[in-house]
Amino acid sequence: MSGNIQLLSDTLAAAKAEDRAALIAYLPAGFPTVDGGIEAVKAVFDGGADVVEVGLPHSDPVLDGPVIQTADDIALRGGVKIADVMRTVREAYEATGKPVLVMTYWNPIDRYGVERFTAELAEAGGAGCILPDLPVQESALWRQHAEKHGLATVFVVAPSSKDERLAEITAVGSGFVYAASLMGVTGTRASVGLEARNLVGRTRATTGLPVCVGLGVSNAEQAAEVAGFADGVIVGSAFVKRMLDAEDEMAGLAAVRALAAELAEGVRKR
Repeated sequence: MSGNIQLLSDTLAAAKAEDRAALIAYLPAGFPTVDGGIEAVKAVFDGGADVVEVGLPHSDPVLDGPVIQTADDIALRGGVKIADVMRTVREAYEATGKPVLVMTYWNPIDRYGVERFTAELAEAGGAGCILPDLPVQESALWRQHAEKHGLATVFVVAPSSKDERLAEITAVGSGFVYAASLMGVTGTRASVGLEARNLVGRTRATTGLPVCVGLGVSNAEQAAEVAGFADGVIVGSAFVKRMLDAEDEMAGLAAVRALAAELAEGVRKR
């Protein structure tokens, strides 16, 4: 079975055709439980997300701030496995027909086996992978298998990336480019700022791929601001925090559904 890179591309193109940015949500698999995590992904789709990134929990998440680290820790203590990540992707995709990606550090894939991981992700209906710590120059094996299985390879660019480096990264990426709006770890911010706008402009000069901005967006107003210059708005910590702050799982699902609805309205107001 081939993966759903085309569904991802079509979804981003459809948002552009509606003259708006896409809303991309992030939630870790296995949080608060495997079943609860699956329901959370369905809830954000139900609220209005166009795409969801399912995080593969990691014991040393170098890019993630304290909110996502806390959720990852809960998932790992609950015994989450790569099989649970694949199940999350499969059930979310089968329930919604919408694109689901996996966001993961490289080490778990390397240990699991690239061919095995890409084949299983494609079989589950996944659209691709976001790989924040895989250097482009070391990515050939991954890209070969991802391409074979119809999966997007989404790389992350940062404000510190020089123009020449941006061109190297975007030349081999697929699906979209993940533009980190600022240096540092994930988490909500009071302002997303000019760095993100400049980075999007510099990245677009190197590629025709959609450029989606993450790190820092937490409310409809910020989503509208970023939607004014980016092809997609990526929100993670704000969703995870709603789940963490909820008194029980049902309240958490209602909270993330409501946040998705607010943000979906925001990306349409740019």
